Amino acid sequence: MKRKALKAAFPHTIPIMTGFMFLGMAYGIYMNASGFSFIYPLCMSLLIYGGSLEFVAVEMLLSPFAPIQVFIMALLIQARHLFYGLSMLDKYKGIGWKKFYLIYGMCDESFSVNYTADIPGDVDPGWFMFFVTLLDQFYWVASATFGGVIGSLLPINTEGISFVMTAMFVVIFMDQWLKEKNHTSSLLGLGISFLCLLVFGPDSF
Repeated sequence: MKRKALKAAFPHTIPIMTGFMFLGMAYGIYMNASGFSFIYPLCMSLLIYGGSLEFVAVEMLLSPFAPIQVFIMALLIQARHLFYGLSMLDKYKGIGWKKFYLIYGMCDESFSVNYTADIPGDVDPGWFMFFVTLLDQFYWVASATFGGVIGSLLPINTEGISFVMTAMFVVIFMDQWLKEKNHTSSLLGLGISFLCLLVFGPDSF
């Protein structure tokens, strides 16, 4: 049962693996360039496991201690997972202890696969979703740790590497823009972001 579920889940995670290889390594290198050993990206990718929050956390670690601001920032960045979780309530019913790890290990990529995948009838859905989530987290932790290691060994010019997450979200936005017929939500996102920039200023934006 488990082997069949793993075999069915793995092909769905291959595109995620290729993306996480570059993003995770960039994150590990960025952490090393900011003065942290590879232990930090290893632990943070295991415990935080939220790419955009992990990139922001580098600046938080280098800034003065401000737990309330850090909590609010983390909540705002990862709040979308609350809505992911609500949409997965039915899928997580009756799968036993695995749901606790699925809740903990949910990221954008594992959510998209587990929510939309056409699971074969002879494969247990709980184990399928478990292995999708486990493989995705393994890819991220391994690539982030590897990036932290090679960042300390190779003389790499890391200028601009923190822009990798911004670049990724720009590409996602462009892909969404090309696919959608109605651009209302995209235009609202741009408009509200520009308004917040004007109201709060670039330092607090």
